[in-house]
Amino acid sequence: MLTDSMEIVYERPTMLTNVVTHYCPGCTHGIIHRLVAEVLDELNLREQTIGVASVGCSVFAYNYFDCDFAEAAHGRAPAMATGVKRVHPDKIVFTYQGDGDLASIGLAEIVHAATRGENITVIFVNNGVYGMTGGQMAPTTLPGMKTTSSQQGRDVQTMGFPLRMSELLATVDGASYIVRRSAHDPGHINQTKKAIKTAFQVQQHGLGFALVEILSSCPVNWNLTPHAALEYIQDKMIPYFPLGDFKITDAVKTLSKP
Repeated sequence: MLTDSMEIVYERPTMLTNVVTHYCPGCTHGIIHRLVAEVLDELNLREQTIGVASVGCSVFAYNYFDCDFAEAAHGRAPAMATGVKRVHPDKIVFTYQGDGDLASIGLAEIVHAATRGENITVIFVNNGVYGMTGGQMAPTTLPGMKTTSSQQGRDVQTMGFPLRMSELLATVDGASYIVRRSAHDPGHINQTKKAIKTAFQVQQHGLGFALVEILSSCPVNWNLTPHAALEYIQDKMIPYFPLGDFKITDAVKTLSKP
């Protein structure tokens, strides 16, 4: 029983609706949703925020975030976010995209949004597969990784190498904040939240394009238990997609100073 002397230390963010998500058991999309919601609550941005949902596992994000939302065609979330932000420059605009959406069909859109320095925030969830459509090979599928369309494992000689999107976008002059984090254990989840908060603050201060790439698990399509999937991130994904800060402009660095 809750008494007057008990302090509430953990509750649902107001930014999240009271709706059960459709995500598979062990998927870390739900954790990432919560981190985004907590940040927007803490920055008091709920009434100012417009989200853009992508096509993929996160296609129903508009059911889970309690703010205005638009649904983009596959891969076109950065283009739609550009239009929304230019029409409503006083709003906080973010996209929530998976690797199949952002790094494949949407590759041109994300590169050119970064090149233009669009003042938007991108939450990029990288689980190395096309999750929604059955676990096919994605642009970020690891070498040797088995998927439904690379059943002998990704052969880089015939299928090419995975795209390292944070490293790629860090070379673009218009980008202001490009980092990679992970959601596989509590310590890294805390670091991820800090990065998400910085990415939204970049937009608040009009400092340009910000992207947080987050390594995420997909137990069902990886054919692993939820616990083993988290270990896979640590043991396999992070060595190929190292965590870190890939581009932080001097203007962004001042945000962390007193």
